[in-house]
Amino acid sequence: MILHHSRIIHSFMIATCCAFLQYCTPTSEQQAIIQIKAEDITQYLEPLASDEFQGRKPFTEGETKTIAFIKEAFEEMGLQPANGESYFQEVPLVEISGHPAPSMTVTGTGSEESLELEGGKDYIVFSEREQEDISLEASELVFCGFGIVAPEYGWNDYEGIDMKGKTAVVMVNDPGFGTTDSTLFKGNTMTYYGRWTYKYEEAARQGAEAVLIIHETGPAGYPWTVVQNSWSGAKLQLQSTDGNQSKCALQGWITLETASKLFKMSPTELGNITRKARNKGFKPVSLGLHASTSLKNTFKKDLSQNVVAMLPGTELKDEYIIYTAHWDHLGVGTAVDGDSIYNGAVDNASGTASIMAIANAFSQQKEKNKRSLVFLMVTAEEQGLLGSAYYAQHPLFPPEKTVANLNIDAMNPNGAMKDFTITGYGHSELDEYAAEAAQKQGRYILPDQSPEKGYFFRSDHFNFAKIGIPALYGKGGYDHLEKGKDYAMEKHQEFTATRYHRPSDEFNSTTWDMSGLVQDAQLYYEIGLKLAHEKTFPKWKEGSEFKAKRENLQ
Repeated sequence: MILHHSRIIHSFMIATCCAFLQYCTPTSEQQAIIQIKAEDITQYLEPLASDEFQGRKPFTEGETKTIAFIKEAFEEMGLQPANGESYFQEVPLVEISGHPAPSMTVTGTGSEESLELEGGKDYIVFSEREQEDISLEASELVFCGFGIVAPEYGWNDYEGIDMKGKTAVVMVNDPGFGTTDSTLFKGNTMTYYGRWTYKYEEAARQGAEAVLIIHETGPAGYPWTVVQNSWSGAKLQLQSTDGNQSKCALQGWITLETASKLFKMSPTELGNITRKARNKGFKPVSLGLHASTSLKNTFKKDLSQNVVAMLPGTELKDEYIIYTAHWDHLGVGTAVDGDSIYNGAVDNASGTASIMAIANAFSQQKEKNKRSLVFLMVTAEEQGLLGSAYYAQHPLFPPEKTVANLNIDAMNPNGAMKDFTITGYGHSELDEYAAEAAQKQGRYILPDQSPEKGYFFRSDHFNFAKIGIPALYGKGGYDHLEKGKDYAMEKHQEFTATRYHRPSDEFNSTTWDMSGLVQDAQLYYEIGLKLAHEKTFPKWKEGSEFKAKRENLQ
């Protein structure tokens, strides 16, 4: 009886340890689960985020060092090459370096009034066309609301207008932003119609010569400095057969202040017309203004690389779980406070290192997984999710046999969290897998806390979702274990304002609290472990726009 009583006390102590301390030694029934430690991540994170890797931009020495580092690490773990005998998947890209004119001239119709806009400060323009000389000559500016054509919502911001030779001026995000009307698109949750990528695509489909998005920090989800840093200099695109001639000649952004100046020159008043643009039945309005500027492109074609390794399964080896993280960042660019290397420690050396630590954990398991595990480090995410887009177009493993995509991007360096926040919560049954793993750590699930910013469309999982593969993208970050929600939000906002896409996104072993990265890496590892030993496939939920795509794969 005494022995039995001591076992009860011992079991209670273990349960208490797990519930309140989150990390504890596994019981005998859990010995197969590897415990990921901080040093398992930092051994990869620190070199990847160092100046030596030069910001890990594709087509640079930084890429050469990065992909070699990842490949060698996979080899040391005993992982197999996943593309035949190669650890690489070639991604054909074209690098376009735009050299825009220093200014844009805007003139009023039938008057001598003109406005000289300063490049970089007032606007940013670039071109995806493989074309050396591009000019905009007195192109009519047309306000096209949100630049959306969405038949399922009965919405057409281009109705009744021929955009050939014209420049579309459009608002960022979609009509539901900032409203309490959940029936207006998806209310405050951004749809794909709100993403800048869509707005450029639709303007091209409408035949516009150029498209300018009005930037606002709130609905965009980032300040103007991010636009300046991300859309200046050399840009990469997937190679296309037509040299991207189907794209608008010029694409870009203007500041809200610049938009206000333009509308003051026009008979159309900004505040009034933007309010009207939120209503169904809005028609495009000519501003009575014409814009002129030019740009010179230089371009080169080359190959970047996705790095891909695998651990083959046993009886279900032809079914695959794909972990992803993007290895790239912005390279060497405009100096800020004397530093020109955009190290991308959080974004996304942290995610790359975490996936590598997870891969290493799986490689150490004594028990083999039933399903195959694939570890895919993709290129050119910062250029528009290009590496994952190429993989989705040229998958190495059949999408219908791909169980799930587990994606990590920009981990939390601020310590252990009570929450695990899922971007795109409600789309698939992977939510429940995450909830189960989080509960083991004494955590709870939160839906995306900034749904209006469209994070679901801003990382590589989106390209897997687009072809029907259930995808999970989440992390802790909104409810700090010791300091609560206000502190967590303060740190989140501080990163966005001062380090996101800036040289200051650096790794610092004295200021980073790795316990949050360890939490999330462990959670992702255990989700993959569960999936790897099941025979069922997680499903898309009713109402998800990706459900039909999965069903069409069967």
